[in-house]
Amino acid sequence: MENKYDFINAPDRRQTDSVKWAVQAGELPMSLADMDFKTAPEIIAALKEKISLGCFGYEWPRDNYFEAVADWYEKEHNQCPKTEWMLFTTGVVPAISAIVRRVSQIGDNVLVQAPVYNVFYNSIENNGRHVLSSDLKFADNEYHIDWQDLAVKLAQPLTSLMIFCNPHNPIGKVWTKAEVQHLADLCYQNHVILLSDEIHGDLVRNGEDYTPAFAVNGESLAQVISLVSPSKTFNVAALHAATIIVPDTNLRAQVNRGINSDEVAEPNLLAIPGTIVAYEQGHEWRQALLAELRSNFTYAENFISRKIPSIKVVSGTATYLLWLNVGQLSSNSSELAAYLRQETGLILASGNIYRGNGYQFLRMNLACPLSMVQDGLNRLKNGLDCWINRV
Repeated sequence: MENKYDFINAPDRRQTDSVKWAVQAGELPMSLADMDFKTAPEIIAALKEKISLGCFGYEWPRDNYFEAVADWYEKEHNQCPKTEWMLFTTGVVPAISAIVRRVSQIGDNVLVQAPVYNVFYNSIENNGRHVLSSDLKFADNEYHIDWQDLAVKLAQPLTSLMIFCNPHNPIGKVWTKAEVQHLADLCYQNHVILLSDEIHGDLVRNGEDYTPAFAVNGESLAQVISLVSPSKTFNVAALHAATIIVPDTNLRAQVNRGINSDEVAEPNLLAIPGTIVAYEQGHEWRQALLAELRSNFTYAENFISRKIPSIKVVSGTATYLLWLNVGQLSSNSSELAAYLRQETGLILASGNIYRGNGYQFLRMNLACPLSMVQDGLNRLKNGLDCWINRV
């Protein structure tokens, strides 16, 4: 595996259109959630083949697209979504915004579990809905769902939708099968639609696999929507391709109307072949990636426990994002992140943007060659030493 795929040499994306690498000379961006690894060579070959066709008219996914998605979930996650449950969309975030507009009303509550992916807040607030957070409980360096608080907030008359991060970004937590089922049941009992963002589902590094919302049992299945995409798994975010999985016929028709009204249902020239080949030929590459991520996390966790004892790693078993508790050093992680960038050139995501108790956390992306991880951790140590010793 190591010989077949290159996880050592990162393409130089400075001076390209990369959002992540639009930085000053000497800076090291480890904030945005895209990888610095080249995507699977099988995907690159398929995209080149498509380009060589030389003619790019309107396109629409056929059965083979949806069959590739179903096949991937069966082989990698032991779950079998039906192809008739699926809709193509140009991305998880466009789908979230379209679904917020279609299945809730202006003024409704949309429930989230902070600290959580910051773009959820944009999709809710920019569309005239209210964010209602059932904050995750944080104790003994671990996060848990506050079931009592969640039940009360789902029961509020204005709560019509819950956006669930599954697995959870930024904390990396993989919710158990029982937790996902219980959550879906609570939503169903309170007539709340459960919208599950599963973009990190392929990135469970250790332990139990994640449970897609479309895999819950019983009547609760009628209220769930899963959003999946190869974008995080294969570092192909710019393909703009994702799949919405809605088991219930009526809810699916509603979602379909929403994504078509908002014009986020049509693929670009590379979205279909890129997704199909990722899901049909990407199995081995994914296993090699996970091995690389496990190695990077082990290195980072050991380095931090030995050399930066003032902070703690809280990351769960999924994603390539390290969640760092810096509460001992600062109660304003955005101020600390700005200081680290200024002093060392290291760019981390400030936890404040994720709300909840994020103000005492920084998020660090470890999906890069080990040499970059080492550089980032050395900068982190030096920057925090300066922070601690500043007058």
